[in-house]
Amino acid sequence: MLAILIVLIVIVLVTVLVLLRSLHSIGPAQLGLVNKRLARRSLDEGNPVALHGEAGYQGALLMPGLRFKLWPVFAVTKHPWVQVPAGEIGVVIAQVGDAIKIGAKSAEYKAEFGNFSQLDVFLANGGQKGVQRPVLPPGTLAPIHPAGFLVITADRVYGMPVSGELRSLAETRRGLTAEAFGLSTEQLMVTAISPRGTTDIIGIVTTLEGEPLPSGDISSRLGGFDDVVSMSELGAADAEIIDTLLGSKNELHNNYQDFQAFVEHGGRIGLQHDPLLYGAYLLNPFLVKVEIAPMLVVRQGEVAVVKSFVGLPTLDTSGTEFKFGSIVRPGRRGIWQEPLRTGKYPINPRIYAAEIVPTSILTLNWATAVSQAHNLDSALSPIEGKSREGFVFRIDLQVQIHVSDTKAPKVISMVGNMQNLVNEVLQSAVGNHFRNTLQRLEAVRFIETRDEVQQAAMEAITRYLLSYDVETRGVYIQDVVFPVELVKVLTEREIAKQEKATFHEQREAQHARIEVEKARGTADMQGQLATSQVSIEINRNTAEARAEQARGEAAYVETTARAEATKVEVIGKADAGRIEVIGNAEASKVHALGAAEATRTEAVGLAEAKAAEALGLARAEGFEAQKAALGSAATAMVAAINAIAEGGIDVMPDVLVTGGSSIEGLAASLIRRFSGSPEVPVLVDAVQN
Repeated sequence: MLAILIVLIVIVLVTVLVLLRSLHSIGPAQLGLVNKRLARRSLDEGNPVALHGEAGYQGALLMPGLRFKLWPVFAVTKHPWVQVPAGEIGVVIAQVGDAIKIGAKSAEYKAEFGNFSQLDVFLANGGQKGVQRPVLPPGTLAPIHPAGFLVITADRVYGMPVSGELRSLAETRRGLTAEAFGLSTEQLMVTAISPRGTTDIIGIVTTLEGEPLPSGDISSRLGGFDDVVSMSELGAADAEIIDTLLGSKNELHNNYQDFQAFVEHGGRIGLQHDPLLYGAYLLNPFLVKVEIAPMLVVRQGEVAVVKSFVGLPTLDTSGTEFKFGSIVRPGRRGIWQEPLRTGKYPINPRIYAAEIVPTSILTLNWATAVSQAHNLDSALSPIEGKSREGFVFRIDLQVQIHVSDTKAPKVISMVGNMQNLVNEVLQSAVGNHFRNTLQRLEAVRFIETRDEVQQAAMEAITRYLLSYDVETRGVYIQDVVFPVELVKVLTEREIAKQEKATFHEQREAQHARIEVEKARGTADMQGQLATSQVSIEINRNTAEARAEQARGEAAYVETTARAEATKVEVIGKADAGRIEVIGNAEASKVHALGAAEATRTEAVGLAEAKAAEALGLARAEGFEAQKAALGSAATAMVAAINAIAEGGIDVMPDVLVTGGSSIEGLAASLIRRFSGSPEVPVLVDAVQN
């Protein structure tokens, strides 16, 4: 009995132990992976998961809850659900399924696969081993079979590796990370393309799987350039073709996120024609790589000349006379004949090189200063040259040029870029012209004819740049640094000129000072002289008025007498018959004529006497005014000189009188000479006073 009891107890204990080991509590974010230890059938080679009761990991998973799996036939291990955090992606690697095609790097995807949470559906629809093309988006929470798939996220790897190498690595590191698969944390983040500060950017895409590129191509464009051919045949304008080329076909594969659609639409491996614009993208890092590049920005006053390295074969449109490269229509290899104007263009810089050409007036400085608007003249320096005598000059020069937008493609075809235009073309032309000009001129001649030299340079540079389809808008000599020796000579010469001019001005100033002093003396006496002259003029006018009055009275008397005589004569003629009367008339006539003549003589004498009296009074008043203005001695001298001039008198005395002043002697002589002159009393009074 005791033995039976022990056996029963053992059976009960074993049963309880089996029951306890067979019950499994699966948490709400967990799943149970069942490993069948005993089975009649073994797994097919290459598949670690059993779908038909074979021994090994079972395809069916235990979902959350209390689950029963008989132990020890089945062993259950718990695994977390796959959870992809925000901002991250999950890359799926299948450990079960068919083998992928030779040369392929990823497995084909079908819509039935969903998010890979149903292993049986995946296998039933031809799922393949290896990297799966779609990725799990942020926020994914899925019960993915841990033996059938590995899911790589930024911070951990979900699933249980079945290969010996990965399993050993996982055991050693107590888990796997993305580094074990050659991925970095950044590659498992959502690819975000957004402006970097003030810089606009695009994403340049390179795919790591697809059919090889056609021979001669360096990038893949879905459909090639057949659409460009069709548009050209229909007569589309260059601008329309450019819009088509710059417009992407990314909508066909959801911006490389649906890699399966990319492959199905003919996407090829390698550099892609169409870039990614602003946005967030779920890209498989095993299949797609993105490089950030600046967007092409063409500002106002600029154009962008495009050099295309892809497209249809080159078909030159520049003509036979143009020998500097191929100018082509957009869509062909070569330099596009139509430049890009103001705007922002998502153009792939790996396959299109854009040369920015300023179409506004461009100012270039041959000086130490550099233009603030551009750095094209950063390598330019002041021009140095020698004059005919060997003086070394340094010239600061400014040249203004202009490139037309329609001629910009040809300019770039000739010179390569604007920097070459400045450094290779302009620098040599401008520098050599001024050096040659200096060598033909003397130093002083160059300084004196600076404007002429500048004008000649303008004409020469204009002719030279026209051969490059570049307009010259101005050539200006900003500054000339003269050699020290020449500066010394010119300075001394200028100082001498200035001293000469100073001496001349000083002499003129002295002459002016003399004139000023003379004018000042005249002005000081002007009042007195004016008073005396006015007084003399008044007296003279008074005397003349009196003389005229006397003459008038004499003329009246003479006229009256003649009238009386005429009357008598008329009466005499009337009484001609009577002799006595005639005699009386004749006697009366003689008497009247005599009386008239006497009256006339008396009137003339009276008039002349009054005139002499008036003139004497006027002269006396004039002498008084002169005496008041000039003094007694000076007045006497003036009167004497006037008398000598009018009468021709000999002023040398017969007997020399000594003693006293010379004025008094002269006066005595004059008094004696003028003893019979009416002016003597006046002169005597003037001298005595």
